[in-house]
Amino acid sequence: MRAVVVYESMYGNTHLIAEAIGAGLRTAFDVRVVPVSQANPDSIADASLVVVGGPTHAHGMSRGSTRKAAVRAAAEPAGGLTVEPDALGPGLRDWFGWLGDRAVPAAAFDTRMHGPAALTGRASKGVTRLLREHGFDVVAEPESFLVTKQDRLEPHEQDRARDWGARLAAGITGASGAAPPEDSETR
Repeated sequence: MRAVVVYESMYGNTHLIAEAIGAGLRTAFDVRVVPVSQANPDSIADASLVVVGGPTHAHGMSRGSTRKAAVRAAAEPAGGLTVEPDALGPGLRDWFGWLGDRAVPAAAFDTRMHGPAALTGRASKGVTRLLREHGFDVVAEPESFLVTKQDRLEPHEQDRARDWGARLAAGITGASGAAPPEDSETR
């Protein structure tokens, strides 16, 4: 079985979380982690699970204007941030715009500032809505991974993302009747 993690990232935090989720999914799946700029219909064509995530900008999913603002903020001397190579490329909204319908299990995640979601917003809620609109079977509640006010991941968030990915994998393989990798080798 194959899982694909599609992510959008500005400063690398969401990229790190996507890689950690992919590591957790590898307990049961062959995994490909793909930046949204390289995700095309063929990227997810034979996927048994699609996990999609991005940073929270202005209380929701990024837009072209918020991606430009993030790049400008990184250029400020006090910022100390490095921008991902494809930060100004297409975002998740663009990807969903040409995606088409898919009847595949899916889950959504985001990165956001630490604090109540009512104050920070959650991109994963919009991602979940769009996944459903495109026919995906959303199999988990949207998950948020937290960053500091300095735009760095909170401690242990990568571990939490890896664990979340492993739980997703166990839920999918358990639901499909497939044996976990350890069991399949002993049969």
